[in-house]
Amino acid sequence: MECPTCFQKITAPQAPAPDAKFILTGTKVSEKKISVRGFDTTGNAVAEEKSFPTALLISAAVVLVVVGALLFAFRGKLFKSGGHNAKDNSVAVTPTPSRPLEKPAPVAPPASDTNWVLTLADAVIPEATVAGRIHGQSLIVERASFQNGVLTLRNGTKGPLEFGAQINFSGAPAESLTGQSIDVSTNAEKAAHVQLRWKSPTGEVQKDNYDAGYALRLEFGALANNHLPGKIYLCLPDAEKSYLLGTFSADTRKPKSKQPKK
Repeated sequence: MECPTCFQKITAPQAPAPDAKFILTGTKVSEKKISVRGFDTTGNAVAEEKSFPTALLISAAVVLVVVGALLFAFRGKLFKSGGHNAKDNSVAVTPTPSRPLEKPAPVAPPASDTNWVLTLADAVIPEATVAGRIHGQSLIVERASFQNGVLTLRNGTKGPLEFGAQINFSGAPAESLTGQSIDVSTNAEKAAHVQLRWKSPTGEVQKDNYDAGYALRLEFGALANNHLPGKIYLCLPDAEKSYLLGTFSADTRKPKSKQPKK
């Protein structure tokens, strides 16, 4: 006969002999529901269940982690900077607030007939930090100061003056020079005292003084915040054609007096 539940064929066993014991044996039906053509064992329609292997998910996750680590480790070689120039292998640097572009250091122009001229009619003052030459040695002014009526333009910012120039205005205060323009021609009988200082090849400080015979043009700006801005054109009559050209901002603050040792 046909089973009304599982629709399987059932065959009844043969009758036993008269003197034999009748023993029935069987197997337990599986508890798992079997779907046949979209129907469960009760005959109700069910949706077919699909499962995704767990091992495959784990393998895919491991592959993604490994690929990500490789991309991070070799990111410098895989991704080139947008500012890279394949022709000269250089990288363009874009200035940022935290990393501004450095200004080029001023360079002293050579002593030539263009820079060293003892006539003020041809005087040209460049819009650059004061630079020039003193006795054949290039000078870049690193500090300008005006104290006790003396304008000092020097190399170095501390210590005694060893390389630079001083112009003495006989004790005139900085306030009296603000906004003033001073011209000194070579034929002036007496002018402001100018002193040049430089080092000899042996390291000794040398001095040279001038009271006349030089060409000088000074243009002072307005005194503000303890600084006196200005422009200078200075040419000396020495054989080495010493000169200074450019702009400056002189510090007018008085130096702090040293406290006596107790």
